[in-house]
Amino acid sequence: MERPAWAPRSIDISVPSVSRIYDYYLGGSHNFEVDREAARKVMEFLPGLPKTMQANRAFMRRAVRFAAGEGITQFLDIGSGIPTFGNVHEVARAAVPDARVVYVDHDPVAVAHSQAVLEGIEGTDAVAADLRKPQEILASPELERLIDLNRPVALLLVAILHFVEDADDPYGAVAELREALAPGSLLILTHASYEGIPLPAERAEGAVDVYKDIRNPLIMRSREEIARFFEGYDMVEPGLVQMPHWRPDSAPEDEDPYAFSGFAGVGRTA
Repeated sequence: MERPAWAPRSIDISVPSVSRIYDYYLGGSHNFEVDREAARKVMEFLPGLPKTMQANRAFMRRAVRFAAGEGITQFLDIGSGIPTFGNVHEVARAAVPDARVVYVDHDPVAVAHSQAVLEGIEGTDAVAADLRKPQEILASPELERLIDLNRPVALLLVAILHFVEDADDPYGAVAELREALAPGSLLILTHASYEGIPLPAERAEGAVDVYKDIRNPLIMRSREEIARFFEGYDMVEPGLVQMPHWRPDSAPEDEDPYAFSGFAGVGRTA
C-alpha cells in the first residue's frame, strides 16, 4: 500500500481510524483504502450514514454561530477529526474575526492535517491528546497559549463521546472539563443513538459490530444516558433533541430520515 505524501510516517496505514472514516463519509480525501473499506461495510447496514454526518456538521455550525452570538470568542473542539470546509475556526471567525480555536484529536493524521490547514492563521492550533485524559488537554502549551480558562469557552464534543466506552468513564471526563471552565461557558454535544435511526435496531447493530471489529467500539446510548453528560449545565432551548430540530435553518421535515439518527444539545455553565 503506497503511503500518501500527507500521511505521517509514524502511523500504520493498514489500520482503520474513526477520524478518517468520518472524513470519507463527508466526502474528504484524507483517508486510506482500509478506512473506505470499513466505511462501506458500515454503510451496508446504514446506507444513509453520510446524511447523518452532514446533519451532525450542520448542527455544529449552527451551534458555533450561536456561541459567537452569545459573545463567546474561545472554542475548544475535542475529537475534532480532519478539517473540512466550514470547520469551527471558519464559522467562528466569520462571526468573530479574532476568535481563538484549539482543535484536539488523538489521530495523528487529523492533527497533522489540522496543523497544515491552520498554518499562518493566528489564534488557532491543533493538539494531539485524548478526551479520556482531560488534564493532558488542559495542560497543553497550545491551549495555555490560546485559551483563557477564566473567560467563557465553547467546548465542542461533537460525535466523539459515542467512541468512549463506559469503562473509560466518559461522564467523569466531561465533568472534569466542565470544572475547568468559567461560568457562562457552553457545552456543544452530539451523540449517536438507536433512537431515531430509520431502521430496526437489529440492523443498525450490524454497523456497531463493524466498529467493534476495527477496535473502535461505537457506544449507542439512550437519550436519557446522553442527557447525563449535561449535568452541571443549564440546557439552552430547545434542549436535547434530534439534530435537525436544534434551532434549524430550514424545515426539519425536509431533512433526510437519517439526519435524525442522533441527539444534539447545548448547555451553559452557571
